[in-house]
Amino acid sequence: MLKLLCVTAHPDDEAGCFGGVLSKYSGEGVECAVLCLTGGERAANRAGATDDEALKAIRRREFADSCHHLGVTTCELWDYPDGNLYGANFAEVAGRIAAFIRRFRPDVVVTFGPEGFVTAHPDHGMAGLFTQAAFQFAARALPYSERHAEGLPPWQAQKLYYCTTVFSLAVRPAVSLSPVTARIDVTPFLERKNEAFALHLSQRPLLPIFVHAQQQAGNEELFHLAATREITPLRMETDLFDGLR
Repeated sequence: MLKLLCVTAHPDDEAGCFGGVLSKYSGEGVECAVLCLTGGERAANRAGATDDEALKAIRRREFADSCHHLGVTTCELWDYPDGNLYGANFAEVAGRIAAFIRRFRPDVVVTFGPEGFVTAHPDHGMAGLFTQAAFQFAARALPYSERHAEGLPPWQAQKLYYCTTVFSLAVRPAVSLSPVTARIDVTPFLERKNEAFALHLSQRPLLPIFVHAQQQAGNEELFHLAATREITPLRMETDLFDGLR
C-alpha cells in the first residue's frame, strides 16, 4: 500500500492547504497520515475557551474530526508552542519527525515551504524546515535522528513536496513561493475539503477567508517537488505518486 504523510503546523492546515490531496489519495487506497506540530492555542478565535489548554482540547477534537472526514487513518497533534515554532529546538523537533517517518514509512511527504506558504506564517515555514531536515534524517543513522528512533530502522521516503500557489494575499507579507512542479486536480474532492475545514467550528470566522482563497486557487492544489530518492529531471506532474505506482 502506498503511503502519504502530511506535516502541518496548526489544526485546520490539513483541510485548508492539503484537504484536496488527502481526500483524493485516501479515496484511491493510499494510507494517509497527518502530523500537526501545535495545538493552535494562540488563535484569535477562542470559541468560548477560558484558557489556552481549553482551546487546545477543542481544536484537538476538531482536528481529529477533520482528518477522519478526509479519510486520514493516522493523525497526531503534538504540543509545541503555537506561534513560537521558531523557538523550538531544531534537532529535537526534526529528530521526532524523522522517527515518525521511520515508523509510518511514507512514500511521499507533503508540507509547507520555508517561506510559510501564501500566508507567510512563521509556524508554517518552520514546519517545512523541520520536515525537510527530517526527510533526510530518517534515511541516515545520525546522532540527532537516532535519539528519537526507538530502534526503528532508517527509512528513505521517495519524494518531498512543498505546497505552493500562483496567487498572493494582499493582507499578508510578501513571500517568495516555490515554483509549481505538480498540479493536482482535486475537483471531485473540493466539497469534502470545504466540509473538513468547516468542522473546525472554533475557527468558523475564518471560513469566508478560506472560501475566497479557495476560489482563487481554483480546482487544483499545487506543489513543488523539493527532494527525491531517485535522481530525476524536473518536469510538470499531475500525480504526487508519479513513477511510484
